[in-house]
Amino acid sequence: MTDRPASPGPVACVIGWPVKHSRSPVIHRFWLRQYGLPGDYVIHPVAPEEITGFLAGFADGPFVGCNVTVPHKEAAFAAVDEVEAAGRAIGAINTIWREGDRLVATSTDGIGFLANLDEGAPGWDQAAGPAVVLGAGGAARAVLWALAERGFAPIHVVNRTRDRAEALAARFGSAIRPAGWDALPDLLGRARVLVNATSLGMEGQPPLDLDLTGLPEGCVVTDIVYVPLETGLLAAARRRGLRTVDGLGMLLHQAAPGFEHWFGRKPEVTPALRAAVLRDLGVG
Repeated sequence: MTDRPASPGPVACVIGWPVKHSRSPVIHRFWLRQYGLPGDYVIHPVAPEEITGFLAGFADGPFVGCNVTVPHKEAAFAAVDEVEAAGRAIGAINTIWREGDRLVATSTDGIGFLANLDEGAPGWDQAAGPAVVLGAGGAARAVLWALAERGFAPIHVVNRTRDRAEALAARFGSAIRPAGWDALPDLLGRARVLVNATSLGMEGQPPLDLDLTGLPEGCVVTDIVYVPLETGLLAAARRRGLRTVDGLGMLLHQAAPGFEHWFGRKPEVTPALRAAVLRDLGVG
């Protein structure tokens, strides 16, 4: 059941199945209140068998745009009229908006990843060099695009299933180097950035068991997981005296481009917004 809009004005939504767990309404409603803008952002569950019809009629429906979550990302990619460069490069979209009767889309995950690191570890990319990315799923795609945009190379994609890492290397080019878990001790010794793009370490998931003793002193360690806010990986890196960046900022920053498209104002990610989402998550 769709949330009831809180006020008149433009309404955007998040679609998925299931989707009730989404924190996107907390973020967008915070900004709407902060800037005194009319409109709302609601949860709109769409069953898999209904997604084609929903997107086909989207331009004539009540929403000015939407965020897309699983399992609809492939269907949405195929249904829109235009995919901007980041979405094409990553091969996925998470944000759709209307331009007249056309649907335009992109992926904002890579933008959110970069903005989070820019905020949490200023200057992290000034000495771009080798990077290590753990995982080869959808989140890893956005991270690889983002690191390549900032000039990191080689970017080692480490995954227990090497075939998936090799598929990403084939997609993103020669800067991407697939590797197995057994190669980590050597790769970590040269890493400027270490990114966990897996669910390991997330609440309810197995821990990420990784020896960080070989990481150089200047390495920045970040995790896309934000529940718990400080994962085991980040805690271990902090004990080593390394700079760390948690995953919550990526969630917040990736929401900003959609808000600007839908409601006409570029929002800021502030400590007050972060605190509001943490309260909603019950994370300390």
